[in-house]
Amino acid sequence: MARYKNFLGLGIAGNFALHLDQAGEAEDFKDVITADEAAPKGMFPFYLPIAEGAESKKHPQAKEQLYTYPLSAERLQLPKEALNVQAEPEVGLICELEYVAGKITSITPTYFGAYNDASIRVKGANKISDKKNWGAYSKGFSAQLIEIDKFEAGGIMDNFSICSFLRRDNTLHTYGEDVELTGYSYFYTKLLNWIENQINTQEEFGPLEPLAEYIEFSGYPKEAIISIGATRYSDYGEHTFLQKDDDVLVVLYDHTMYTHHDVLKALESRAYSHKNMSILSQKVY
Repeated sequence: MARYKNFLGLGIAGNFALHLDQAGEAEDFKDVITADEAAPKGMFPFYLPIAEGAESKKHPQAKEQLYTYPLSAERLQLPKEALNVQAEPEVGLICELEYVAGKITSITPTYFGAYNDASIRVKGANKISDKKNWGAYSKGFSAQLIEIDKFEAGGIMDNFSICSFLRRDNTLHTYGEDVELTGYSYFYTKLLNWIENQINTQEEFGPLEPLAEYIEFSGYPKEAIISIGATRYSDYGEHTFLQKDDDVLVVLYDHTMYTHHDVLKALESRAYSHKNMSILSQKVY
C-alpha cells in the first residue's frame, strides 16, 4: 500500500441513491445545491500528499490528519476515542491527472478495486473529511486491482457488481446490497466530467472544502485514488457499527463469471484470489 503515498486521495459523497439517508448525513448537505436531483453532493479529500521537497508546505485550512497516509489492504484501526464507525463499501479508481494552468483538464481511470471508505458517525462534524481520516489504517483498498480497458459503456466495468459483508464471531453477515456498478447515479463520462468540474470549482462551503487550493499546495499530483461513492447498506449494515476483531469484506466481481453464491463460498473458505474479482479483507483493531 505504500506505493500510493504520492497519490491524491479524494472521495465522492452522495453518488448512490439513499446512502446519505441511511448514513444519517443527508442533513449535512441540505444547503448544497446540485445540477440535478441525482447528482452527487460534493467531493472531499481523504489524503493529501506533501509535494516533494516541500515538507512544510501545507494548506492552512486543511486539517493535519489529511496529511497522514490512511490506506491499508489488511487492517482497519478504530479511532482512539469511543466513536461509532461504519464501513462504506465502494469502488476505488486509480486515475491519471493532467493539468493546464492549475486546472484539471483530464482524468483517466486506469484500474479499479474494492474500497472501504470507513467513516465516523458523528453529528455536527464541520467537514466531510473530519469523519474520513483519523490516522493510519483508517481506509481500505484492495491489493487486487483490475485493469480498465475503457471507462465507458461497453467496457469491462459493465460486467461488475459490488457486495460487502461483515464477519463477526466467524459468521458472515450481509453488510451492503449486491448491486451492479452501472447503478451508480453518475458513472463513466458523466462522472468524469462532474469530477473535473467539481475539483476545479468546489469552494469552501458548508461541509465542502476548496479542493483546487489543496491540490496546488500538494504540487499538482499526477495520480489519484478516487472513491466514487458508497452503496446502500443492508438492514444489518445500516444498524451495525464496527468492533474489534470484525472482518470487513468488500468484493467487486464479474457477474458474468460468478454468482453471489460463488462470492460467499470464496469468503467462507477465505480464498481471496480469483480472476476478475477484487476482494478487500480488513481485520478491525
